[in-house]
Amino acid sequence: MQLSDRALLVQLNISQWTARKFDRKTTQEVATRHGVNAAVGRYNKSLLPMNDYLTMVHQKSGFIRNKFYENTLPWGIEGTQMLPTANYLTFISEFRREKAEWETLRNLFVSNYGSLKADAKRFLGPLFNEADYPPEDTIAAKFKMDMAVFPVPSNDFRVSIGSEELSRIQQDVERRVQDASAAAMKDVWQRLYDRVEHLVDRLVKIDDPKSRFHDTTIDHLRDLCQLLPRLNFAEDPNLEAMRSEVENKLASISKDAVVDNDKLRTKKIDEAKAIMDKMAVFMGGL
Repeated sequence: MQLSDRALLVQLNISQWTARKFDRKTTQEVATRHGVNAAVGRYNKSLLPMNDYLTMVHQKSGFIRNKFYENTLPWGIEGTQMLPTANYLTFISEFRREKAEWETLRNLFVSNYGSLKADAKRFLGPLFNEADYPPEDTIAAKFKMDMAVFPVPSNDFRVSIGSEELSRIQQDVERRVQDASAAAMKDVWQRLYDRVEHLVDRLVKIDDPKSRFHDTTIDHLRDLCQLLPRLNFAEDPNLEAMRSEVENKLASISKDAVVDNDKLRTKKIDEAKAIMDKMAVFMGGL
């Protein structure tokens, strides 16, 4: 089965108004006051200070972007990720739900934009400049979110070029797809390894007052174990075996159990290190 049957390429595009503006005049005034060159610092204005509406839009955008990268794999082209078909329905359903919530937050901001700008005029005083603000009837257009989906390229080129050049193109595409597939699977392995390594680090330092052991350490490991079967597009049995072992031995423990039980904690550290040793062997061959 070809990679094109197991994965898609996706691009997440988010554009939004930042409500920040470089103030050249104020920057020069500050530099002159301190007797320095204006190039040593920049004064960037918050155009809508102390408002939660835009902050919530930006936070939701960041959350959606993080979920995008968690659920996809690197393809080798900036902005383009690989989405295994096994994870398509789950991920796209979650994305549509999150996008709908993002649109609700955006609409809430847009509906309050006029009053927020009036507040900014009071807050900014002489720094307020009407030209810094988009007109109210165009502000909504500053916010867009889109998910573009493409097929993984194959070696089926039906173009009218010489057979020798066509062969070169096909070989190049095949090589790039193979390289991208290998890099994507290495990324999946690395995610699991990093989570186990982080767990070991937290367990070892559990008595250090500067290093707290949080529930999220185990929660994130458990979530990854649930996601990995959908990211394992190559159906790598070794990865599945390691994932299953991590899930059964490490992701099933509770924070209270390992915090209160020194013997159990030592056992889990040893098991985690043994799993990391086995994963290192497999990862060395990728």
